[in-house]
Amino acid sequence: MNIIQIILILLVAGVAGMGSVLDEAQTHRPLIACTLIGLILGDVKTGIILGGTLEMMALGWMNVGLAMAPDTALASVISTLLVINTHTSIGEGIAIAVPLAAAGQALTIFVRTIVVFFVHKGDDFAQKGNYRAIEWMHVIALGLQALRVMIPTGIVLALSTAAVESVLKSIPTVITGGLQIGGGIIVVVGYAMVINMMDVPELKPFFYLGFLFAAFTKFNLVGFGGLGLIFALLYLQLEYSRNRNNNGSQAVAANNGSTNGSNADDDLDDDLDD
Repeated sequence: MNIIQIILILLVAGVAGMGSVLDEAQTHRPLIACTLIGLILGDVKTGIILGGTLEMMALGWMNVGLAMAPDTALASVISTLLVINTHTSIGEGIAIAVPLAAAGQALTIFVRTIVVFFVHKGDDFAQKGNYRAIEWMHVIALGLQALRVMIPTGIVLALSTAAVESVLKSIPTVITGGLQIGGGIIVVVGYAMVINMMDVPELKPFFYLGFLFAAFTKFNLVGFGGLGLIFALLYLQLEYSRNRNNNGSQAVAANNGSTNGSNADDDLDDDLDD
């Protein structure tokens, strides 16, 4: 691993750490973070497979109120590094990712507690009208979230491959096997939570149609992804057309009402003149 790869990996780790707070570009999601790490290390296939598997686990992970979800950024970056560098299986990568997600969850809580100080400092600067200082408070707080993933990633990069392999091999099989089973259970729970959120009458026909295609066709996952994208675009176009037609009908009705009202006013004026 050369210096350019190390810098790029740390950069991806930092972006993933910030993305876990911003929740806009979704750079912290396993499918994106694992794929980028695999691309840097020259093994995109392993990155995509591991990222897709971890993504199924993390579908139902979300922050609700003060409840912090397991951290996908730290788990994705480090597990992909270990799987590709040590040539371990995807199952072992999942077993590694589960405790890493829990450790990342604790780090997230710790960093967010520290960030409270910068929030209060931002309030003080706001009272003074110092907008530049408020921006720096945001930058520093976001930088801490980046370091939250970059520092553990740098520690893993500093370790030799032989040392990492010896640590992984020293883990009892009963633990790795149990974590793999637990990861499978998390996948089922994630699916259940997503299906519960998809309980929309207008979208259920597409859901059932997917099951029919899976049962009676030989579509692969790429085909299903393209089919889902086409159905989504078709649904949005039909919904847009319906809303546009409804708005047009309402506008016509409003114009007719105003015209009838003006005609009635004119008739009333004529009667009064007579």
